[in-house]
Amino acid sequence: MPDPDRQRLYLVMPVASPAATAARLDAALAAEVDVAAVLLRLTAHPAERDAINAVKAIAPVAQRRGIAVLVEDRPEIVARGGADGAHLSGEAALRAALPALRPALIAGAGALRTRHDAMEAAEAGADYVMFGEPGADGRPPPFEVTVERVGWWAEVFETPCVGFAPTLDDIAALAAAGADFVAVPDSVLDGAGDPAAVLRDAVRRLAAAAETAP
Repeated sequence: MPDPDRQRLYLVMPVASPAATAARLDAALAAEVDVAAVLLRLTAHPAERDAINAVKAIAPVAQRRGIAVLVEDRPEIVARGGADGAHLSGEAALRAALPALRPALIAGAGALRTRHDAMEAAEAGADYVMFGEPGADGRPPPFEVTVERVGWWAEVFETPCVGFAPTLDDIAALAAAGADFVAVPDSVLDGAGDPAAVLRDAVRRLAAAAETAP
């Protein structure tokens, strides 16, 4: 992932209608702010060809702005869809996907519920680890646990980490804890009906937290 030395945003977007998602993303990125990556969740498109076509419809919107596009848990479609890498749920899935992704494509790891899981993923070769994203039930872990995990990781390890912020108000705490990237879900873009304004607000919060960090 480009430029991991400064704190940056990472967008998480479920894909229902590819055309609608592409338009929504384009509207948000009109803010012309610094976003590192967009993660596409394709659970609504289980058929391989449909998933590939969805990635092809959405990826250029981000990539023409220099933003990486990742696919969640579908490493087999990354290259054919023109994405930049995959985000894998768990260390075992990461290890299984690495042969198909290396050396050119990004391999990130999430769904790391314990410190040991995260260390195993980094040892396996993850480009980043993510903490705090919602589980299978759609609920994130307690936010204070995510902040603690990010702080521990940032202090000890060199592999970049992503902290998941369920709301805009959670960005500052993750940035202060040392997250290299702060992930925000698609739902935060609903604020005030202007996704670009919300994205600018998110970046301001991230920058403000960095300026006040010790």
